Amino acid sequence: MSLPALLTQHIARRPQRISLLQHIAEQGSITRAAKAAGISYKAAWDAIDELNNLASKPLVERSTGGRGGGGARLSMEGERVLRLYQKVQALQAQILDAAEESSDLDLLGRLMLRTSARNQLQGQVSGLRREGRHDRVSLALGGGLEIDALITPDSTARLELTLGTTVVALLKAGWVQLLAAGDEADAGSNVLNATVEAVLADAQGDSEVRLALGNGQTLCAFAEADWLAEQSVSEGCQVRVQFHPSHVLLGVPV
Repeated sequence: MSLPALLTQHIARRPQRISLLQHIAEQGSITRAAKAAGISYKAAWDAIDELNNLASKPLVERSTGGRGGGGARLSMEGERVLRLYQKVQALQAQILDAAEESSDLDLLGRLMLRTSARNQLQGQVSGLRREGRHDRVSLALGGGLEIDALITPDSTARLELTLGTTVVALLKAGWVQLLAAGDEADAGSNVLNATVEAVLADAQGDSEVRLALGNGQTLCAFAEADWLAEQSVSEGCQVRVQFHPSHVLLGVPV
């Protein structure tokens, strides 16, 4: 099974994130792997979440009883990605030699932009229908999960979307809303069940909430600390989240 094109491009652009996998394999701990990589624990989990979401299968799995806390290990897919990374490193010198001018690499960098959206979910187009001035694109995320996006027909044509097309859904953390127990979701919104992985408070009284979906992908949302306390939201809790299809941006590998 080949890696998704977007993950392959990500490996080429962000080798430091892939090298984090090597530290996890060696250390068996997110805490120690982050220290070895010279990054924060939060940055390490941000990298892992992004990689897990872009891969067809999770690359890193939590393990219980890890030495020093934050126990984790590579999945078989994670080990395979490490082997691929070694091949990419071997090809890097050849790519540099092939560049006709030094500006060629800068051009390629501009063509492969990063995004500010915290949430990146890979899926396949499972439905496509016209609704007024928009197209409703249904995306199968795997594990029985599905979300909708609303985009213009021009965007559908430009992205060349058809049934089965692999896409990445981009969603800002601020667009993901946690629902209180008993609350009804807004009509037409995407609604997903999730497990709270972590709640990270900041100095402004807000909190970043990391959420695990049933298919192994993750979401990040923001919520007020007081609201989270009122709802008794903490690590391990089951919650529902909603976001409108118009907030879901779509991208395809180039």
